[in-house]
Amino acid sequence: MNSPEASSQNASLSDYLAAERTLLAWIRTGLALMGFGFVVARFGLFLRQIQLVNHEMPAQNFGPSPWFGTALIAEGVFVNVLARYRHVHLVRGLEQGDLKEFHRKTPAVGVALFPAIVGLAMSIYLVTIRE
Repeated sequence: MNSPEASSQNASLSDYLAAERTLLAWIRTGLALMGFGFVVARFGLFLRQIQLVNHEMPAQNFGPSPWFGTALIAEGVFVNVLARYRHVHLVRGLEQGDLKEFHRKTPAVGVALFPAIVGLAMSIYLVTIRE
């Protein structure tokens, strides 16, 4: 008869499929961050086009929107690289029956916190430039 420890070390197919779904969810999150970053980076260009339509002299400065957008795009890339790393680590842990080190929540909290900080900085900038 198998001991409880031996049976708990074998990962089932549903464990691997759950790991795959988690990887795909992280990839979607990274792609969404990159897409949103692109929109934010081009927001200054959009404002400039509105000024041209209103026959105003366009400002040459796009403000910090390219920087905010680039930061969000970089975070999206980081999320996808992190997702790949965590997925490989999880699958290895499933194969070896050892997942003690995998339950860290710090990367997920950092990924959630960074867009909040960028959004707060963008909000402060938009409030301070009001004319």
